[in-house]
Amino acid sequence: MDQKKISAMREGGQILGKLLKDLKSYVKPGMSEKEIDAWVRKEIVKRGAKVAYDMLGDKFPGAICISTNDELVHGVPSDYILEEGDKVSFDLDIFYNGYFTDSAFTMIVGDKSTKAVKNLLVVTEASMWEGIEQVKAGAHIGDIGYAVEKTLKAGKLGVVMNYVGHGIGKTMHEEPMVPNFGRKGHGYKLKAGDTICIEPMSSLGKAKNHVSKEDGWTAVLNDGSIGCHFEHTILVLEDGYEVLTLAK
Repeated sequence: MDQKKISAMREGGQILGKLLKDLKSYVKPGMSEKEIDAWVRKEIVKRGAKVAYDMLGDKFPGAICISTNDELVHGVPSDYILEEGDKVSFDLDIFYNGYFTDSAFTMIVGDKSTKAVKNLLVVTEASMWEGIEQVKAGAHIGDIGYAVEKTLKAGKLGVVMNYVGHGIGKTMHEEPMVPNFGRKGHGYKLKAGDTICIEPMSSLGKAKNHVSKEDGWTAVLNDGSIGCHFEHTILVLEDGYEVLTLAK
């Protein structure tokens, strides 16, 4: 295994994991998405990393993706003021010491929400962990996708298929692609030292979505239902895995 890569991604993963943990505590009703984006940008630099989205060829207009309610993923930070009970997903890449790490989580703003939305978050996060549990050298990408899809369907959620997980390292998105659906024993066979992102996306209604014409980035659910997204960067080990972006 490339020890330089692993060391850099471990350190970067901890920076990212702790930043997102702090972000979850920071977000409150009455804050605007742009206000949160500005805080995240400042914190990335303060913690010794770089804003990864600034490094894209087609530069993303923000330091973090913020997707609220029927927005699924890649949400452009706007002037929208978060309200009690809103569902909001945060997706963040950072660049540290030559390598990228990537993580996402979904939360409810404040204390009020419906049972259905709470279940959406619980099941989607559980599906991510079911996928992660399949990871070890010799396992197939299809094993991960099968576990994620099975959990989402058991929870009666829509399974988003047009956005997938991916490899990660010196570039933000690398092979292999890691779908949230699949068949056991099929697809790329993982090897020790691989670094991948597992990131289930789901919906309360139908999973079909489109990119907003207003900003050209934000993916919105066609039926206006609520979307959800969780993600971690994972290091493949001979006999299992290490979650690089889980704050210790």
